[in-house]
Amino acid sequence: MNSTIDTLDSRPALPDRTPQRVRHPLRFRALEVRAVQRVTPHLVRVTLGGDALEDFLSPGFDDHVKLVLPDPVTGVLTVPTITADGTPLWPPGPKAILRDYTPRRFDANARTLEIDFALHEAGPATRWAEQAKPGQRVGIGGPRGSFIVPTDFDWHLLVGDDTALPAIARRLAELPAGARALVLAEVDGPADQIALESQADVELVWVHRDAAGAAPAEPPLLTALRQTRLPAGAFHAWVGCESAAAKAVRAHLIDECAANPKWIRASGYWRRGSAATHDSHDA
Repeated sequence: MNSTIDTLDSRPALPDRTPQRVRHPLRFRALEVRAVQRVTPHLVRVTLGGDALEDFLSPGFDDHVKLVLPDPVTGVLTVPTITADGTPLWPPGPKAILRDYTPRRFDANARTLEIDFALHEAGPATRWAEQAKPGQRVGIGGPRGSFIVPTDFDWHLLVGDDTALPAIARRLAELPAGARALVLAEVDGPADQIALESQADVELVWVHRDAAGAAPAEPPLLTALRQTRLPAGAFHAWVGCESAAAKAVRAHLIDECAANPKWIRASGYWRRGSAATHDSHDA
């Protein structure tokens, strides 16, 4: 009896794979466009810079900042002050245009921040990115919080469309050597594929919308997931794409793949027919 208890007590403890939420003080920063690069036919990378980035923090690979666009008519940029209780206080005038974007890469020494813009629907952020030039001013707010996902799962599943490529790229870059990742990434076609660097062992599946037809029966990412053999072992799944597609992928992972719901983070980065939406499907 005692030997059995000793054996059980001596078993190695399972790793703590509980994701952690970290809050940050809200701050808005006025920055300057330093460089603009057309990475693919549908992806523009804008590098922002300025001393206001001195204490910028973005520890979570899928963090979001609020991009504050200048007035489309006057070109004037307005950013709020923050009250003592953390509330943004906007000056009188037209309401600022805000959009959510993932910080692609931050260089603390150079004080530069890269933001990738997926060019599809012609919203105000897309229009701004298509005409962005060095010297122009734009603002960012946040991130207000970060979601830190441990890296010591048996493997990692990353599913997303081109709006999620910055988060996917950041996650792959932070995975250590010896980690394993399966990535399903949806873009228009081969010309929109980008390099994704990682020390991990990565299986990358590109899903092309052009090949899916005008009106596929189900989201292309879900079809690709059904057709992909998943590795064995405990895994964390991260999903970022159109809202209905993200919800369908999450349901498939739980119902058909026996995924642990606590180890799934699914977000609708955009919603068909709506503007400026960001949905969470974690519950």
